[in-house]
Amino acid sequence: MHRFSRLELLYGGEALQRLQDASVAVFGLGGVGSFAVEGLVRGGVGRLTLVDFDLIEITNINRQLQALEETIGHPKALVLAERCRRINPQCQVEPLQMFYSAETADELLGRGYDYVLDCIDQITAKLHLMQTCRERSLPVISSMGAANKVDPSMILVSDLADTHRCRMARVVRRELRRRGITDGLKVVYSTEEFRLLSGPRGTPEGASDGNYQQRRAPLGSSSVIPPIFGLTMAGEVLRDLLVKEV
Repeated sequence: MHRFSRLELLYGGEALQRLQDASVAVFGLGGVGSFAVEGLVRGGVGRLTLVDFDLIEITNINRQLQALEETIGHPKALVLAERCRRINPQCQVEPLQMFYSAETADELLGRGYDYVLDCIDQITAKLHLMQTCRERSLPVISSMGAANKVDPSMILVSDLADTHRCRMARVVRRELRRRGITDGLKVVYSTEEFRLLSGPRGTPEGASDGNYQQRRAPLGSSSVIPPIFGLTMAGEVLRDLLVKEV
């Protein structure tokens, strides 16, 4: 018996080897991305690249896997990479404390990935990553808005062109259409109606330059919905990587 014996029973030995040979990148390691990584490393993926420039802060604790009292102030990518190594020491994990942008795209995407997970919540970066993956024929799955949601039964997977009742997806559809992209991008999203915030949304007092989350105006986040988004993304990636074997 070995750590992936149950996966081997499910998929078969050849399919499990394909996962162990696969290289997957996760961009954005918050509530969605951290749980996507967990699903991938426990799902047998052999090479992971984890990209996030941010540091863990106390408000991450309700939804981000690597956020603990003792990890506050540490880089998200480095802490999550260490967790992956403790789950599967044979997994090749490369943490990159970097911000994805047009300037870093070539460096970050030129590593021969079999799949890319877009868990970025900054729209400009998200749009560029989705467009660039499409242009390079890199398989990609993207998370739409997981904040301000509480109903897990309304989470769906579809082509971006078929999304509805999601504010982020509407913006992403419009902007990608302007760039000549109308379909062919898989996304996870929620059809739940937008919830009004219980308090004012604004940049927190005393926001520091060293933490992205302190500098942006925050939304409310459940302890459940972002993780389900992330695990759903991981499940889709595993299925796609195994489609020829299963």
